[in-house]
Amino acid sequence: MDETREPVPLSESQTEMTEMLLPDSTNDLGRALGGVVLHWMDICGAISAMRFANRQCVTASMDHVDFIAPIDLGEIAVIKAYAFNTGRTSVDVKVDVHSEDPRTGEKQETTTSFLTFVAIDSDGNPTTVPDVVCETDAETQLRQEAVEKRQAELESIIERMREEY
Repeated sequence: MDETREPVPLSESQTEMTEMLLPDSTNDLGRALGGVVLHWMDICGAISAMRFANRQCVTASMDHVDFIAPIDLGEIAVIKAYAFNTGRTSVDVKVDVHSEDPRTGEKQETTTSFLTFVAIDSDGNPTTVPDVVCETDAETQLRQEAVEKRQAELESIIERMREEY
């Protein structure tokens, strides 16, 4: 049975993971395989959604993924995620990845996407999630930027589909 839940601060969902890019996760150019990066993003996003909902969450969708720059062998990948919006049973999470060269300290944005997760109860059925609340101006801005960027991406997809069909 669904229950009404108290709003949860965006900060409760903020999650950061780090991974070192090793040879078994690279292509023949010594760069991260796209599937490996997507795997890291899915895990980080799921942890963020579960922290937020205080429930088991499963991946429902991953929006368009932008691979902005490569991650090279030996670099550190930093994956950051936070919940920015909810539906009745779903949690929308923004996931960003950047690389760090441990020898120089140089950082570079590499990948970004929006993922949607569904909270499930102990029987595996979708269950309600709380609303997102922002406790600081910085959280409000972070949330607003995510909402606006996702909306712009969805509008772009609709426009491309109209042009193609």
